[in-house]
Amino acid sequence: MEHDETPRTGLTRRDYVKYGGAAVGGGLLAGCTGGSDSASTADADTESAAKTATEATTDTETETPADASYSVTMSPVGTVEFDEPPQSIFTRLSHHAGMAFALGRGDDVNAVNGPAYYDATWKQFTARLPGVEVNWADLYPSWETSKEKLYELDSDVHLADPASVVQLEQWDMGDVEEVAENVSPWFGNSLSARHSSPTDEWTGDYEYYTLWEQFEKVAQVLREEERYEALAAVRDDVLAEIEAGLPPEDERPSVALLTASDIEKQVWAYTVGNPGFMTSHIRPLEPHDAFEGSIESGSTVDFEALLEADPDVVLFLSGMQPSVSMNDLRATLEADPVAAEISAVQNGRVYPQGARYQGPILNLFQLEMSAKQFHPEAFGEWPTSDGGPYPEIPGDEQLFDRQRVADIVTGDF
Repeated sequence: MEHDETPRTGLTRRDYVKYGGAAVGGGLLAGCTGGSDSASTADADTESAAKTATEATTDTETETPADASYSVTMSPVGTVEFDEPPQSIFTRLSHHAGMAFALGRGDDVNAVNGPAYYDATWKQFTARLPGVEVNWADLYPSWETSKEKLYELDSDVHLADPASVVQLEQWDMGDVEEVAENVSPWFGNSLSARHSSPTDEWTGDYEYYTLWEQFEKVAQVLREEERYEALAAVRDDVLAEIEAGLPPEDERPSVALLTASDIEKQVWAYTVGNPGFMTSHIRPLEPHDAFEGSIESGSTVDFEALLEADPDVVLFLSGMQPSVSMNDLRATLEADPVAAEISAVQNGRVYPQGARYQGPILNLFQLEMSAKQFHPEAFGEWPTSDGGPYPEIPGDEQLFDRQRVADIVTGDF
């Protein structure tokens, strides 16, 4: 379907959450053009989040009195105008749900991809945050969402990427625009996870963001800028400690990032140096990619390919899930005549990881766990475990203060 370049002038059914009269690029769903710079597409994971916030705020938010409208700009949706902060929040992927959660709005989320799965995943980490809970298990499973369900949910904002939604078989651009006009705005960006290419409708319009750049924009939508800034300061401190303790390049391990529903039947491998927020907890540690560019991220591999790559460290996505036994997985690898020869298997360096579509809180934990898994001599040992929940780390070996993060999420800061 052709990209609609005609500005919409009609108000939505809602009189307090609406698109502005002039979306960037002249269209309702046009992407950001002009006013952007290479910082949005560069790997900014090791830069100061506070510096990013300062630079981005001028371009993305119109300052207004508390009782007046405000606008926020993000690709691919353009400029979106709000009269007051959205209350009910639809999300499709867990990084957006995680952003709402980090801003103290987790209970306002009404949908997420794989509710029981991600509820269980987040609980493995929130167990270490005093007074913080997540309750998503009974939400609407939104991976294959329908237009009719979005009318039924009647959300105040859709924290979801319309350029990703339109890739679903039952959706087209007309459906995306109808929901934006008759229900509430879209405001999300998912293809930044691995810098995936959008469909033709979005060619030339799509801009990629780091996890924390996008988090800042979501905070502006929800008017939770103070929480964002407080969490960004925590992340700055974590990155500074990692940078200070990072060993020379020749002492850094080669790493393979894997996931599998059955380790013996089908394994997917992700390159650790590729751009995108999926690996934003790994890139600051600057490990060597075990595959050295020999595969595309997301490719299936067998044990022979893993042995050829011979990683020093194997990270297993979903390894923190309560249904996953890392001990069983390690035993399976050790029993296979090919896999048993992999350096990471021989040296007991097969570790769990959390989620690909991580939100800011998981990102903090996964930065810490990756630092310990890669460089125990610098950042303290990662406790070998069967998976989740996140282990108790001695206070003097923690890269961030759990109580501080908990206080930010709950608003007591």
